[in-house]
Amino acid sequence: MNTQRRLPLFVLAVSVVALATAYTAQYGFGLRPCVLCLTQRVPFAIAGLLAVLALLRPLSWQRLLMTLAGLAFLINAGIAVYHVGVEQKWWESACSGSDGAKVSMADLSALMRKPAEARCDEPAWEWHGVTMAGMNIAFSGGLALLVLSALGRKGRR
Repeated sequence: MNTQRRLPLFVLAVSVVALATAYTAQYGFGLRPCVLCLTQRVPFAIAGLLAVLALLRPLSWQRLLMTLAGLAFLINAGIAVYHVGVEQKWWESACSGSDGAKVSMADLSALMRKPAEARCDEPAWEWHGVTMAGMNIAFSGGLALLVLSALGRKGRR
């Protein structure tokens, strides 16, 4: 296999696996995602699209596209850090539930008609105290470091 294609193929593969895992948790195991969970899917989709572009464009584009994919993973790690902070109640978020404001009967009636949304401060799943957002910090941060360091090694050759 052409070594120039390895990094984009890797980024595409991990992006697809990450999104497949999220959708399997949602639809296969009934874990309802909150707004921040859904937001953390976007950088994986962007990184996957950038990888496809890197595979289809001339090699001169590959470094830029893979750098952007690495930055997408880094941004995702930041979103996951914010999400863990919301889960731990270190700070508030708009999707954490009620802010204590009074709700009119008309607003309450409208809220009752729409489907219940998952709250960002109540994790749908955790393993030994580590939530999916916590795992995503390590996963996305590790991917960012891996992709960006691979690009650094290529640049020195």
